[in-house]
Amino acid sequence: MVVGFMMVSQVGKIDWQDWGIAIPAFLTMTLMPFTYSIANGLGAGFIAYVLIRTFQGRIKDVHPLMWAVAGAFLLFFAVGPIEAALGIP
Repeated sequence: MVVGFMMVSQVGKIDWQDWGIAIPAFLTMTLMPFTYSIANGLGAGFIAYVLIRTFQGRIKDVHPLMWAVAGAFLLFFAVGPIEAALGIP
């Protein structure tokens, strides 16, 4: 409960006017409890941040490490469907 309280206390510091920050933050906060996985929430937030900043034309705002982490999460999310398509148990 303490960790959850500390996480929620930071919500007021999010710039909700900047969609490039607000949408990834919202996805992260909502997907963690709904998927029962911190990794799924963080992954969605990282991927959304990179995609939104790219579509906003603010690609220079995205640090190269963010690209690497977002790419790693894309692979993380793609492994299951790829294995299912190939029939790998």
